Amino acid sequence: MPTIIDQMTELYCFIDDYLKAHPRRAAWRSSPNCRPAFTDAEVLTIALMQSPLRVASLKQTYRLIQTNFAAAFPQLCSYQQWLARLHRLGDLVGQMIEAARQTDGFRFSLYVIDSKPIPVCKPIRHRVVRLLREAGAYFSKTSVGWFFGFKLHVLLNTNGQVVSAALTAANLADREAALWLAQAADGGIVVADQSYGGPETCEALARQADMLVLTSKTVRPKKGLMSRVRQPIETFFAKLCHRFIDKVYSRSFAGLWTSIRLKLLAYNLSHAGLLSC
Repeated sequence: MPTIIDQMTELYCFIDDYLKAHPRRAAWRSSPNCRPAFTDAEVLTIALMQSPLRVASLKQTYRLIQTNFAAAFPQLCSYQQWLARLHRLGDLVGQMIEAARQTDGFRFSLYVIDSKPIPVCKPIRHRVVRLLREAGAYFSKTSVGWFFGFKLHVLLNTNGQVVSAALTAANLADREAALWLAQAADGGIVVADQSYGGPETCEALARQADMLVLTSKTVRPKKGLMSRVRQPIETFFAKLCHRFIDKVYSRSFAGLWTSIRLKLLAYNLSHAGLLSC
């Protein structure tokens, strides 16, 4: 089993190679200090170590690295500076999710789409909650009850790799996110539940994304097959729970979305064999 140092080295090499291969994506600074001593690759490497270290927050990850592996990051900045830079790199993390998915060289034309609640408080606080309300957090209901927060929509291929993801207000209809998610795929077939399978949504996906939508309603004799095809996304959400996806420590939408995208990137990297967690 690889050691923590081994995993940090592999992660750093992957990120550094990606940034060198895409210099325009890495050149987001407009200040004279465009090449800081503590690099963006080091910033992201520390953040992605949250999964191997099995801790619930980015702050705990930073503290563990600072205490036990400071020699690997001789120019390590303060936690506040590190977190601010990490949030600036949020879009880059989203782009790297695709890069991690393609490291095995395979392409799939069969996909699965589903959503998961991201509550930002416990039900006992629903009457007084204000956290992230201005950022779009709202109430919605699932099969287990009401929650306040957001929804994470994910498109997976049948190998279980994340193709695209979106974080929306909890009360936004699932079909609204379907078209955006499908743009990241090169056409094909997507298996979804009824909330994504309205006639207008199916027509829009076919016209704009070359995607055919299958639901249990449209493939009634094959419900067992549909369940087997949807199994990867159920496994995916279960694994996200082990990565503390339900524990929200962010106080801004940007911070929350960056934290979630880091977990998605770590998940794809583990599929590619670059990370064990």
